[in-house]
This record gives sequence, C-alpha cells and structure tokens, in this order.
Amino acid sequence: MPAMTTALAVVAAAALVAGALLIWSRTRRVVTTPAERAVHSALHTASLAAVPLRRGLTEQSAREAAPHLRALTGAEALALADPEGTLLAWDGPHAELAEYFGEAAARAVAGERPVLVAGPGRGEHAGRTLIAQPLLIESNGVAGVLGVVSAGQPGPGRLGAVAEVARYACGQLELAELDASRARLDRAEVRALRAQISPHFIYNALNTIASFVRTDPARARELILEFADFTRYSFRAAGEFTVLSDELRNIERYLALERARFGDALQVRLRIAPEVLGVVLPFLALQPLVENAVRHGLAGTAHGGTVSIVATDAGTDCVISVEDDGVGMDPDLLRSGALDAVDTGTGPAGSGAAAHIGLANVDDRLRAAFGDDYGLVVETAPGAGTKVSLRVPKFRAGIRA
Repeated sequence: MPAMTTALAVVAAAALVAGALLIWSRTRRVVTTPAERAVHSALHTASLAAVPLRRGLTEQSAREAAPHLRALTGAEALALADPEGTLLAWDGPHAELAEYFGEAAARAVAGERPVLVAGPGRGEHAGRTLIAQPLLIESNGVAGVLGVVSAGQPGPGRLGAVAEVARYACGQLELAELDASRARLDRAEVRALRAQISPHFIYNALNTIASFVRTDPARARELILEFADFTRYSFRAAGEFTVLSDELRNIERYLALERARFGDALQVRLRIAPEVLGVVLPFLALQPLVENAVRHGLAGTAHGGTVSIVATDAGTDCVISVEDDGVGMDPDLLRSGALDAVDTGTGPAGSGAAAHIGLANVDDRLRAAFGDDYGLVVETAPGAGTKVSLRVPKFRAGIRA
C-alpha cells in the first residue's frame, strides 16, 4: 500500500510538471511569436537609429544611424546626404554607386520627391535600383536625402518601406531642431537676465564701493574682489546649467555688496542642507529671486527687512525658497497677471525700476528643463511678505552643469 501511494504521488507530480511545461510552452509561443519578435526587433533598431539622429544630420550622426536605417529598410546598401546632396555616410556594399547617388540626391532635393535610378553602373551593379528619398521637414524643408540600393525593380512594398523609414528619420531630425531651438531660447533668456543685472545693480555696487575708497580702503578692496567674482560668474559663457553650491556662492557675493550698501537694514538668513549642494539647476535661477526679495523686502519699510534662503532635501527633489518680510502684495495680481506682476513694479510693493524679466523668465526655464511640475510657487499677501519656492529634481537624465 505504501508503494502504491508513492507511485501515485510520483505520477501526480509528473502530471503537474507536464502540465506546467505545456502551459509554459503555449505561453511562450503566444508571447514570442515570429511576428512579435519582428516587431520587437524593428522597434529596437528604430530606437538605436533615433539616438544619433536626435543630434541632427552630420557626418558622425549619419555614420552612426546608417546601419540601423539600413536594417529597417532591408536594403543592400544605404546612404545619407545633406540638403546639398553631399554624401555624409554609406553603409554596405556597392560604394561605387555613390557618384550616381549624389546626382539622384540633388534631383530629389530640387524636386522634393523620390528619384529612382534603374540599373546604375555596370557589371555587378547593373541589376540594382537606386532610390533617393528626400527627408522633408515641415518647418525647414529638405533636411537631407536617404538613399537605398535595392536588387531589381522595387515594388510598392519596398518603396512604401523606404518612405516610412524616411518619415521616421524626419521626425527625429525635427525633434533635434526643436532641442536646438530650445537651447537657443535658453541662451537668449540667460542673456536677458544678464542684461537685467547690468544697469541697476552694477551702478549701485560701484557707487557703494566708491564710498569706501577713502573711509575704509581695505573694505573697498574686499568689495571690489566680490564684485569682480560676481560679474565673472554672472557673465560666464559656459552652459545653461550650474550646481546649487556655485549659485549660492554667487548670491553670497551679491548679498555682500547689497549689505555694504544698506548696512544693518538688510538681514540675511541661510539654511542649506549639505546633501543638496550638488543639485543641478538653470544658471542664474536664484539671482532674480534674491534680488526681488531684497528690493521688495526693503521697499516701503523704515526698519529694513530680512531675506531668508532655504534649501532642503525632499526625497527625489530639492526644494529651495527665498522669502522676505516686506510689505507683500495682493495675490489677485498673481492670479490675473502671473509672475511678471511681482518683478515689474506693478504691485504695491514694486519699485517700478525692475526689468520685465525676472521671475517669469525663471519659471519658464524651470518648466522647459524639468516639466510643468517644477515651476515657481509664490506665496504672498499685503503686509505678510513674499515667499518664492522652486523644486528641482536631484537628478535628471541629460541635464548636467
């Protein structure tokens, strides 16, 4: 009896294993069919081609993208040319056909339509067809030419595949142009912020330094060095991003010059978590916030004011706030006129001397860099001061100082 029980247990276990194997094999066939494998392979190849194309169409990006585009089209050979028809890359055999591709590419660019050259060359190349497909981008016209070498006369399926791959490449090049436009806009906005710093603060800082030249030469020399370092950082040519520690150091220089001007009327409090000092944020993102806090914190008050700068660790993000205890403003101005009302002097606490840039500029740059969840938050009320907060991720792929 025990032997029979053991035998039954073995049979049952074997049945369970067989059933599991059957389910696994059926599941495997369903999940990894040839069609699904083909789709996965095509998507993977397309993603590999996208990486270099997102940098724009250059010799290097064309060389890197050509093998993957060739795999997508199934062509014997593939070429890429610039908008003038100049060859940038050739992948595969039949390189002798490049001269024919140059002529076909020029015709494709001129007519903004595909050009087919049947049987170019002699000998082993005679049975091939060369297809020159223009890469048309809606905003800029022809961005380049995709060339495909095909055996025999291409049918509608092959021509359609080449057109679709060209359309995909155009999409990536259009994204590259969008990235370049955004970078140019970021540079323009940084230049605008620098222009805002120049006329008012520099004039006041130089006047303050001049007032110490005779009464306290050592103090004047110290302020000149702070001013030199401040302007060197503010007008630097490198990058649209910086680290928080560098931004805070420059704000310290700015505040040293302002405190020399206002004396004890301006009090400053800093509370910075050491672990967020390496966080990357847009260049000159904090300068307008602190400048507005100094201006509005001291505006209309006889006893002066206090500016508080706080940076804390908030999990995956860093939260930075700049707060003053000045006269504040009506929150309705923020709801109706957005952030420009804070820094253009239109509010009751405004001085009327600020440029039309400042906080709105910073808000736009934060959202462009990190997304809409990372704009400025302004808390204010008449007589209650103003607090401006921003949140930046501790890490974001593709963004570095």
